[in-house]
Amino acid sequence: MKDAGHPETRQWLALLRMPGIGGKSVRRLLEHFSPAEVLAASRADLRSLDFSERQIDAVLQPDWQRVDYDLAWLAQDGNYLLTLDDQEYPAQLREIADPPPVLFVKGKPELLLEPQLAIVGSRNPSPPGVDTATEFAKALAEAGYTVTSGMALGIDAASHWGALSVGGNTVAVAGTGLDRVYPACHKALATEIAAKGALVSEFPPGTTANAGHFPKRNRIISGLCVGLLVVEAAQQSGSLITARLALEQNREVFAIPGSIHNPLARGCNGLIRQGAKLVETAEDIFEELGQYNQRSMRAGPELPQTVLDLEQQNLLNLIPYSPTTVDTLVRNSGWAAEEVSSMLLVLELQGYIAGVAGGSYLRIK
Repeated sequence: MKDAGHPETRQWLALLRMPGIGGKSVRRLLEHFSPAEVLAASRADLRSLDFSERQIDAVLQPDWQRVDYDLAWLAQDGNYLLTLDDQEYPAQLREIADPPPVLFVKGKPELLLEPQLAIVGSRNPSPPGVDTATEFAKALAEAGYTVTSGMALGIDAASHWGALSVGGNTVAVAGTGLDRVYPACHKALATEIAAKGALVSEFPPGTTANAGHFPKRNRIISGLCVGLLVVEAAQQSGSLITARLALEQNREVFAIPGSIHNPLARGCNGLIRQGAKLVETAEDIFEELGQYNQRSMRAGPELPQTVLDLEQQNLLNLIPYSPTTVDTLVRNSGWAAEEVSSMLLVLELQGYIAGVAGGSYLRIK
């Protein structure tokens, strides 16, 4: 995790502030160079990656004025930067096809490492839909899940407020810079989330609302979670885009069924026909996500634990609450396979992780 004073912060921000260079191109650069090496690269270096002359011009001319604006935002209390090379970067998100190179966080970045259940749905829900989202969010938060959504009108807002109302954790993924609130009527909600949960965005400060940003935001919502619940969604809605992304990312998708006469139920009913899990109570979700259920974990016998050393704790931070392979952990940690295997044995014996079929591991506390 990086703050305004970290020596690499300015370099990472420069990658974001290269005019016309998107996340895909940034990740391509990072496959070959460190951020410092990107800034020192020659035209010949960049041509070797098949970058166009226009792209090369952009890489060679970062918007340093905007970088300074970002640094001023990061200097404020409670603001953080997570980059792909940070151990605190959420492992669930790192494993998707197009992880954001950088995440701006306002609030509690550690929540991004907790098991998350996303709730999405209509921006114009029925009163019963609002009640349903609120009650599910309460139950999930009380069971130990962090409730994640997009802070939009309707179901998103109800989900955030539901989790907050029981003292639970909630994460809001924004489609703007975190110095903006969209929609503006959610300033009170954003303030509450920043104080008790976390606001997250891949977009740097100063970024305003843009229709193209929200589908990109949706992949982060689904990428952070172990499962996604859709509450009231019309056909062709943004919530269905998020559900499709969740399926592509191998996440569990749940949907609340509704009347065939209700237009807001058609999206959910369609998802169920396509294989989403029909749920009527929060217990239906707990049963499906048995290995992630924090409530059942707490009910089990406590295993004796010792204090982990720094390397063991760092490896534990890389292990998500979903199955991940030893090869992935070796790649992400930079340690030798035998070192990782030895530490995994210690973590498993101490009850922090569990082995699953196929030689993978998942975090359980």
